[in-house]
Amino acid sequence: MTLLLPAAGRGWRYPLALCGLLGLLSLHLWLDGGLNPAAQWVQLWQEPVDFSGLQFHYAALPRAAMALLVGAALGLSGSVLQQLTGNRLVSPMTLGLSAGAWLGVVLASICLPGMLALHPAWPALGGAMLALGLVLLLAGPQGLNGLPLVLGGMAVNLLLGALATALVLLHDQYARNLFVWGAGDLAQIDWQWTLWLLPRLSPALLLLWLAPRPLSLLVLGLAAARGRGVVVSTILLLLLAALWLSAVSVAAVGLIGFIGLVAPNLASLLGARQPRVQLAASALLGALCLLGSDCLALAFSQWAGDSLPSGAVTALLGAPALLWLARRNLRPAQQAAAPPSVVAGQRRWGRGGWLLAVALLLLLTLLSVCLAPMPAGGQLRWVLGWPEALLWSLRWPRSLVALSAGAGLAIAGVLLQRLLRNPLASPDLLGLSAGGSLALLLAASWLGQPLLQGGPLLALAGTLLVLGLLLWLGRKQGYAPGMMALSGIALAALLDALVQAVLAKGTADSFAVLGWLAGSSYRVSGTQALWLSLAVLVLGMLTLAAQRVLALLSTGDGVAQGRGLVLERVRLGLLLLVALLTAVVTAVLGPVAFLGLLAPHIAALLGARRPLAQLLLAALLGAALLLLADWLGRVLIYPRQLPLGMLASVLCGAYFILLLCWQRLRRGGGR
Repeated sequence: MTLLLPAAGRGWRYPLALCGLLGLLSLHLWLDGGLNPAAQWVQLWQEPVDFSGLQFHYAALPRAAMALLVGAALGLSGSVLQQLTGNRLVSPMTLGLSAGAWLGVVLASICLPGMLALHPAWPALGGAMLALGLVLLLAGPQGLNGLPLVLGGMAVNLLLGALATALVLLHDQYARNLFVWGAGDLAQIDWQWTLWLLPRLSPALLLLWLAPRPLSLLVLGLAAARGRGVVVSTILLLLLAALWLSAVSVAAVGLIGFIGLVAPNLASLLGARQPRVQLAASALLGALCLLGSDCLALAFSQWAGDSLPSGAVTALLGAPALLWLARRNLRPAQQAAAPPSVVAGQRRWGRGGWLLAVALLLLLTLLSVCLAPMPAGGQLRWVLGWPEALLWSLRWPRSLVALSAGAGLAIAGVLLQRLLRNPLASPDLLGLSAGGSLALLLAASWLGQPLLQGGPLLALAGTLLVLGLLLWLGRKQGYAPGMMALSGIALAALLDALVQAVLAKGTADSFAVLGWLAGSSYRVSGTQALWLSLAVLVLGMLTLAAQRVLALLSTGDGVAQGRGLVLERVRLGLLLLVALLTAVVTAVLGPVAFLGLLAPHIAALLGARRPLAQLLLAALLGAALLLLADWLGRVLIYPRQLPLGMLASVLCGAYFILLLCWQRLRRGGGR
């Protein structure tokens, strides 16, 4: 659907947009400086002589100018990326470029702080280019205009984000000042950053002048465009210019998501069809969107008495926009596409395999308890032996938590994948873990209670809310894999923005929040470990009792109903089991990415075809993976430690990326 303006009114669209921009600009200046339009006009032409004048000239005006510049740059960058790939879901955020830029800046703040102070754009650009290279490698030439590009961006986003979080936790003294930057804050105290950014946006003029012709030819396809004289170097130059605009914007104000996604789609909806018109309209609408979002941030800050970063507001508005755009732009075949697919292995998982899996898990458990580096004579030595009473009291709760949480998330993943017949379904990718985390985080931030005081009940409420929302959104598409995955991406992006808003307050709890969100087992007590293991055991037994129901559901709704199943009640009961498993794990450990997706997938690859076999093998694999992550987190940088959730995300994320690469090569996508 395109909202074409009447022909008679098209000549007025630019004057109308300009009037809207001026009106919004006046509102922004009033919210930031407290001056009405008449007073603004007077202040504009005179030197500041009092506090209101200084506030207007050195805070309100630079902030408004920064919003206009960054919004225009991100809108233009998103438009170029969307036209180059022919994919309306592409933007700097959905390609993982923001996470890459975040990783680049964090690395530079630790390793090269002097270079970061002088040239902040280069680390961000390097990280964004790394992310883009990985995404293009995953999607391949055949996947640029479809869902594989967005799914590759999602995987890269999670992996690079986990690496950046690990670096922040390990080097908190260097990264403390990055919290405000990570939330996307437009606040200014002078014109320094505006004057820094303005000349660096000159590639925008190059894009407006050079890009329209190759972009118009690329609509015909890459081969046809090359036949008409478009060389690869031109395409790479346009791509680099778009990356540069995004990188310098991120370096100036931090992570601002969704503007590069929403503005080009709005331009298309309003009838901007020619490449040059789309570029110009995207830049204008990007400026309007970010200025409007910042107006909301200012209004909320004045109402609540607490600052709200603009990045959080754009996420609040952009997450629903991403869902709507996905429903509108993805074709049915793309909505149903779901790499990686759950393909059963060639061999059946037999009795010998079960014995081997159980033996390996027992051996891993024994090693995680008994093997650790210990200081001796000024050096570290590996010690293998039963730990002393104090060490035992510290090690057994976190080992038990890792085993229980891994098994619980794996079982939840199997249930979701079989219920929704969706190989991309998992508690983290569908946003269930994010819902539980968000409920706990909001209670801690705005109600003032300790992070884990609400426990499973708050996490369950958030998980059920997200689950209900996902089921409502996915019912029309039959819970298609692509749509459900994109819904999870939107919810995860929303959570990430809210987390950054909480961290930007710079309170003493910021690192505690960050550590908990990375999946920390440091502070787990023996009582919590026992309760979690008991809860997972009970819920797991209920799931095993329902394995016949799962087998019937896998054959199709018609067969299941013919055998007497009441589908609505069965699905509701099993989904409640998923929500409970996710909630109890999240409440104790925090969110853990990828595990609920990959453990069922590996079990299927090993040959566990039937529901009972897949449930049991996935539980064993999930427990082993999380236990391995916990042990590595304890010994890799001893005496310091890494959160097991972050390590599990890195391990499983790397495997997920390798899996996507392998599937692309198997399909011949590299041609």
